[in-house]
Amino acid sequence: MQWNLADLFDLVAETVPERLAVAHGPSGVARSWRELGTRSNALARHLQRLHAPGDKLAVYSYNRPEFVESLIGALKARLVPVNVNYRYREDELVYLFDNSDATAVVYEAAFADSVAKIRDRLPRVREWIELRDASAAIGNAFATPYEETLRGDGSRLDQGRSPDDMVFLYTGGTTGMPKGVMWTQAAIFEALGGGGSPVLGEKPSASVDEQRARIARDGTAMRLLPACPLMHGTGQFTAYNALGGGGAIVTCDSQRLDPVLLWETAAARGTAAIAIVGDAFAKPMLRALEENPGRFDLAPVKLIVSSGVLWSPAVKQALLRHIPHALLMDSFGSSEAMGFGTELTTKDATVSLGRFKLGPDCQVFTPDGREVAPGSGEAGFIARSGPIPLGYYKDEKKTAETFRTYAGRRWSIPGDFCTVDADGTLNLHGRGSVCINTGGEKVYSEEVEETLKLHPAVRDAVVVGVPDEKWGEAVTALVELESGCTLGEDELRSFVREKLAGYKVPKRLVFAPSVGRSPSGKVDYKGAKAQVKQALGLPA
Repeated sequence: MQWNLADLFDLVAETVPERLAVAHGPSGVARSWRELGTRSNALARHLQRLHAPGDKLAVYSYNRPEFVESLIGALKARLVPVNVNYRYREDELVYLFDNSDATAVVYEAAFADSVAKIRDRLPRVREWIELRDASAAIGNAFATPYEETLRGDGSRLDQGRSPDDMVFLYTGGTTGMPKGVMWTQAAIFEALGGGGSPVLGEKPSASVDEQRARIARDGTAMRLLPACPLMHGTGQFTAYNALGGGGAIVTCDSQRLDPVLLWETAAARGTAAIAIVGDAFAKPMLRALEENPGRFDLAPVKLIVSSGVLWSPAVKQALLRHIPHALLMDSFGSSEAMGFGTELTTKDATVSLGRFKLGPDCQVFTPDGREVAPGSGEAGFIARSGPIPLGYYKDEKKTAETFRTYAGRRWSIPGDFCTVDADGTLNLHGRGSVCINTGGEKVYSEEVEETLKLHPAVRDAVVVGVPDEKWGEAVTALVELESGCTLGEDELRSFVREKLAGYKVPKRLVFAPSVGRSPSGKVDYKGAKAQVKQALGLPA
């Protein structure tokens, strides 16, 4: 089966119209699949008046039900959804809207001032649609109020759609300007399991009737709370997966991670699954549980899934002391490929950091395209074939670098360096682009970062290489301490030296109030290196 996501969501609304589809906060708005279908249909008809199939709709918003409605409305109108990082400044926003060729933007009223300042620089945008809360003042008079777009015909659209209709996922990566990864909807659905679950051994749906039967099953639809932003790949793709199975998306009524509110919302809404991005989310969530023993009903929470950055085994085990019945799934993937590998943790079973079970259609290649033999100890880049993106929008050079053909098959190779054991276990070392060459030895930033974070006084850490006359590059750490904690450089270096080879121990440590992660938990290595250089008095 090849699916268009809009057709899939129409099938869900038809099959389980009264089931919960979206909810906001512990007691805010809650809408059924019938309501979500009606509202997204009306939005799609509105969009079709000004926009043609293949036009781009950018969503510039915090997590809320209307984010989900906007995505689905765009898909139903055959527009291409475009994610927007809501922390971008004006020039970055102009770049993204211009680069994506956006003709429509749905934006939250909180960003009205930024939109007003850049509007004249974006003549291609034909319509600005503003999300206004009842308590919020009107932002921009030139914008169409979002609720007005929903006043028309909400019946199901009678039109043909294609599995090749696209979704753009803009990713910042570690260097350069954001790049739009072009996914077909068929590839997204297949990469997410095709209606089944590779992890649970459930095969993809072979027909519409089989998918309808899976949607209709009582008790199996997943209520998912994306703790990470829906504008991030982890949040958006896990949302597509939950919705496609007849589940619901539960959003927190907050503009940044509020772990207490997160647990309150999960308990109130009976949330079965939570999506996070590694320790940047897991550590604050754990702290909230430890500081509020017995406050939250955690019985509904059966699954926490993470992707994008490494998730420390110690943090996983600490979470499982509070939710011992849960399964923790660490998914190794990227904006350019899903399903490189998975790591499952329960209260009785865990594995070492950065070790994943190799996914289907995945192999490891050397930089010159030679396949790495499992168990050889040779390092290479992980690659994924099968359902992968078409490439980067308007960037043929970067597409050719990341999407390569070996032995007649097309592979996505984002740049993650690893070895593979004889039994197919992946050992992740980190992105090749942030590998530090120090005195002829290779040091992978993520390994040192995770070791630093094992110290109880360290909240977060980023490791970069800075120019050094003796070593070529010196391993240098930017460290964020827990509130109220103090720690000396020598003490922290000694802690790392007990666990890692001496050449991996940071030569210098810079303590800062924040390491500057994005809302999605990703590290800005370029920004971290600039911050470290400034603190150490090195040339920019």
